Amino acid sequence: MDSVRVHAPATVANVVCGFDCLGFALAEPYDEIVVRKIGEPVIRISHLDDFGLPTDPERNVAGVALRAMLDAVDADFGFEVEITKNIKPGSGIGSSSASSCGAVAAADHLLGGRFTKAELVNFAMEGEKLASGARHADNVAPCIFGGFTLVRSTEPLDIVQLKFPPLFAVVIHPQIEIKTADARAVLPKQIQLSDAVKQWSNVGSLVAALAAGDLELLARSMEDHIVEPARRSLIPNFDQVKEASLATGALGGGISGSGPSIFMLCEARKIAEAVLDAMAEAYDPTGIDFQIHVSEISSTGVRLAE
Repeated sequence: MDSVRVHAPATVANVVCGFDCLGFALAEPYDEIVVRKIGEPVIRISHLDDFGLPTDPERNVAGVALRAMLDAVDADFGFEVEITKNIKPGSGIGSSSASSCGAVAAADHLLGGRFTKAELVNFAMEGEKLASGARHADNVAPCIFGGFTLVRSTEPLDIVQLKFPPLFAVVIHPQIEIKTADARAVLPKQIQLSDAVKQWSNVGSLVAALAAGDLELLARSMEDHIVEPARRSLIPNFDQVKEASLATGALGGGISGSGPSIFMLCEARKIAEAVLDAMAEAYDPTGIDFQIHVSEISSTGVRLAE
């Protein structure tokens, strides 16, 4: 093959109580990325969208992720990349990770599947470092592996794939931007031990609930005593959207990544569609444009385009 086209899915990170360690992949929306192997040891990037992202490979998340891959193989070749983004930058549903993961996964296909999924995550984390200043994996892990993932450690990298029952996510994306660096700046530098214990307990019970398919326990586990209280004020009508969603039958949810998107998990598509209407009604009074997605949780991450 001299060219590979992939779909790189949106992802939800943190999953309420799992700051920087939990995430899951959506079936849609997704970015479409084409990678071609070229004879020169350079990376060329073009964007077939209107977001105005940099094409300089040293300033583009896909570029720095691919550079890490090329350095690992001491390559005398390079890649040409075309990116069509359907995940808006700054949306809180893994826009940067989709670009990074899609690029390295497509390139790996061109190299005959040379790298493991964990190694691809490690390359993609370089893109996350460029985007947010930190090599975190809570978006890139589910983008590569699919489904729900737990990042037990980043140094060394240790990713745990979690069992989960069929679930649907409703994600409302207000058309405002919250930069990851800004969202991190409002987080507390110290927390009470009692809050930390509550958070650990919720992460443990959430993982157990997913494995057992215990939706009642899953709903009880989606509580955040640390991050959501600090960030909720950044998102207009956050409380109203969450309350309306829960009243309509959502299991639970909260801020997707660093925001401004808000996600809610539901046990069936019919409930998810009702939650979509409730979210829209709760957000309309802000006067801010928004998009809403309903998607099944995808068991696959980056995938070859059909």
